[in-house]
Amino acid sequence: MIRFALVLLVCSCAAAEPVLREAFDDDFLIGVALNSSQVDGRNPAASKLAARQFSAVTAENDMKWQGIHPAPGRSRFDAADAYLAFAKKHRMKVIGHTLVWHSQTPDWVFRGEGGGDATRDELLARMREHIETVVGRYKGRVHGWDVVNEAVSDGPGGLRDSPWKRIIGEDFIEHAFRFAKAADPDAELYYNDYGMVDRGKRARAIAMLKRLIERGVPIDAVGMQGHYSLAHPPSAEVDAAIRDFAELGLKVMITELDVSVLPSRGNPGVADVSRREAAAPELNPYVDGLPAEVQQQLADRYASLFEVFLRNRKHLGRVTFWGLDDGSSWLNNFPIRGRTNHPLLFDRKLAPKPAFNAVLKVARSR
Repeated sequence: MIRFALVLLVCSCAAAEPVLREAFDDDFLIGVALNSSQVDGRNPAASKLAARQFSAVTAENDMKWQGIHPAPGRSRFDAADAYLAFAKKHRMKVIGHTLVWHSQTPDWVFRGEGGGDATRDELLARMREHIETVVGRYKGRVHGWDVVNEAVSDGPGGLRDSPWKRIIGEDFIEHAFRFAKAADPDAELYYNDYGMVDRGKRARAIAMLKRLIERGVPIDAVGMQGHYSLAHPPSAEVDAAIRDFAELGLKVMITELDVSVLPSRGNPGVADVSRREAAAPELNPYVDGLPAEVQQQLADRYASLFEVFLRNRKHLGRVTFWGLDDGSSWLNNFPIRGRTNHPLLFDRKLAPKPAFNAVLKVARSR
């Protein structure tokens, strides 16, 4: 009898362990961006945590152009395939990230066969071949694709002055979505960008998306990257941005969600990967751990954000955290390399933080 009671106790404790994917099951997908070691068995503790807590997975880097198509006529899919296998095993949706981006795309893509820049026709052909190859390989198995990433300018104007725009023209976005739709008619197709809460950039993004919609371009949703900080942007502006994009008739995805706890010299809303700031001790104050008062600030911030997300759940399809734990977050090296940031729900030992409990409390308080 004693042994039976112990078994019941163990089972009941395991069953009571809080799980994000279950807490928001009726609202939206809860996603996470992972690296290869977290899905291919090299980091089993991280794999177990990710599989239990999340309902969608994004390859943080392994499905970008430089990883899959590093050279002309050469493809490698082993790393990307591991995410598909991981997701199938653990009943998770796969989000493909990303097909067309100005960064992490090899230089050869933009070079002409005769030297100099590629021609418009050369670059369109390469874009089409890449999308057909990648999306076609995973047809029916990838839930949705970030088709175009970060094409809107941060300053005045319309689109970023990327090689895609300079060589093809502003219609490169339309072509990318049409190629993706042809390669997998059933996959969801997203435009993904950072800084979408900023009113100026939001207006530029909305104008671009309206033009695409008017031309019948097959776009299903907009991804609002959530690279936030403790104070920026105000939660009310996040709410307003979600509603503005939803008014276009598009679903909204909160993508790349993290909350930096570190000070910054520059605009905290600019998550351009090329951004760099000089290091200084005062900009890296939490090397030995996060003080209790800052832990509480982080918890309060996440609670406020998830209150916004739940209010807008009819508009949202997914909320994806950009990293599993503090130790694997890209923010340890952005925009200053070698810092110790604490931006996620799980710490460096994969233990839940007060922010994790705060998010669950929001889910339970409905």
